[in-house]
Amino acid sequence: MRYYRKHSRIPNLTTPNTFSEKVCAAKLRWRDPRLSHFVDKVAAKDIVRRVLGEEWVIPTLYSGPSLPPLHERDWPLPFVIKANHGSGWNLFIRSEAECDWGSIEAQSASWLRRKYGRYSGETPYSYVDPQILIEPLIEDNPNDYKIFVFGGKAEYIQVDTDRFSVHRRTFFDRQWNRQAFEFRYPLDDREIPAPVHLTKMLNAAEELARGFPFVRVDFYEVGSHPYFGEITLFPESGDVRFTPHAVEQHMGDLWPDHPDGAPCPAVVALNKV
Repeated sequence: MRYYRKHSRIPNLTTPNTFSEKVCAAKLRWRDPRLSHFVDKVAAKDIVRRVLGEEWVIPTLYSGPSLPPLHERDWPLPFVIKANHGSGWNLFIRSEAECDWGSIEAQSASWLRRKYGRYSGETPYSYVDPQILIEPLIEDNPNDYKIFVFGGKAEYIQVDTDRFSVHRRTFFDRQWNRQAFEFRYPLDDREIPAPVHLTKMLNAAEELARGFPFVRVDFYEVGSHPYFGEITLFPESGDVRFTPHAVEQHMGDLWPDHPDGAPCPAVVALNKV
């Protein structure tokens, strides 16, 4: 019914074909509690440390089941306050004037009470123990490089620009050829140079994605240094289609029923849990 409300048609969830159908089918089928390690913004850092190395991980200033006492909130500005068990739950604190702790505490408490997995139908989030995560703001509004990995191969890079002003979204293939299709947000007509470490990001995404038929791995590049952002199993929760429709079908065709190759070390480790 959620899919029908978003797309005005009933999805084929028995033998899904398009990308959005396969996202929704995955939401119904991928219910292993161990998947929570990948969507948990705190636990995912441990996976990345194990697979890629500490240098890929944005430092953690604090993580815990609630904000610490007021006298311990001495993090250097600017910083970001996040909830680890959902998507889009962020507060950006750039100055002392924005340290309105009464408002921040209310917002943080609201996040911690909410069940993102129940709302979105993305079951792995339901197994995450809610926490507040504090990170340094490594750059204000950087480009967000989201790599789509199908069957262990990075195929496309989604670049989100100006996310907090005039949000644009542009796709490139792995050779950095601009693509003409859209996915929720309009294209950015400006020239977008390839990140300095594009090849390194593609290889890192494939390493983390081994063992999955599909996964999206997000990165930033700040001062020519690549950083891991997050792992996304269900882009846009299946609520958005690629346009034109031929691309929606193409993306679905790239999504195999089973992954190729051996799973990454993190997946192997989780399989022993």
